[in-house]
Amino acid sequence: MEIPVIDFNELNGEKRSNTMALLHQACEKWGFFKIENHGIDKKLMEKVKHLVNAHYEENLKGRFYESEIAKSLENKGNNSEIDWESSFFIWHRPTSNIDEIENLSEDLRKVMEEYIAQLVKLAEKLSELMCENLGLEKSCIMEAFSGSKGPSVGTKVAKYPQCPRPQQVRGLREHTDAGGIILLLQDDQVPGLEFFKDGEWVEIPPSKNNTIFVNTGDQVEVLTNGRYKSALHRVMANDNGSRLSIATFYNPAGDAIISPATKLLYPNHFSFQDYLKLYATTKFSDKGPRFESMKKMTNGHYSVLT
Repeated sequence: MEIPVIDFNELNGEKRSNTMALLHQACEKWGFFKIENHGIDKKLMEKVKHLVNAHYEENLKGRFYESEIAKSLENKGNNSEIDWESSFFIWHRPTSNIDEIENLSEDLRKVMEEYIAQLVKLAEKLSELMCENLGLEKSCIMEAFSGSKGPSVGTKVAKYPQCPRPQQVRGLREHTDAGGIILLLQDDQVPGLEFFKDGEWVEIPPSKNNTIFVNTGDQVEVLTNGRYKSALHRVMANDNGSRLSIATFYNPAGDAIISPATKLLYPNHFSFQDYLKLYATTKFSDKGPRFESMKKMTNGHYSVLT
């Protein structure tokens, strides 16, 4: 199963319409895709990966293998509710907690902030393209996510350590993401990520050439009235190496009020009699404008029969 690849270089020029159509299909039918030529500095991405791996080796690896999670695997206990991962979370916006995280090097703090500044621009661009494909104002998702202080941005930094008994445990159990747009910088060697599509699990290969892997979360599904789905996914444990995952979440603010975009809603709370009255004069026209007329009528609480 070929995972959709969106080439951002093709958004300028004669291939734009085809690229936009591919993005729309990826959001509507898949809920996940890869982005090439995204504009993020690839040397910076390499630095982020290198420094995160170094932080894990120096500060987290030993602690993980001495943890209760690792011991539970040795004891062959019930592993259905644990995740074979070592992770921490960095908040970036509206406020940052990066200075509060134990043992982060100054280099990692600096490089991560530079990376996030570029990644947020990509998330904003992607949100605009999604809105354009849905016929919404380009700023619709950004505004819906903003709340009182702007969208919330945070990064889950995770390593999925080499596992001696991968058949007994998940790296991360099956779930959909609660938030908005998720942009993943992942390992270029070790696999493990899987997404569920059309009744089967699709293996997501390691990311070559620092492509960004994207999936949409629950709030995008709500905002688009179900047009763009959040996809179920998981991480499989692996006995051949440790997998790196740096997932940045472009999410609604905590106080953002989320509801489907009005333009994407079907008309509702109307009488069939009213619909037939309008239908009689628009039967041989496209149904879209008819639905829009019904929405205006129901929003205004008046009847075409009066």
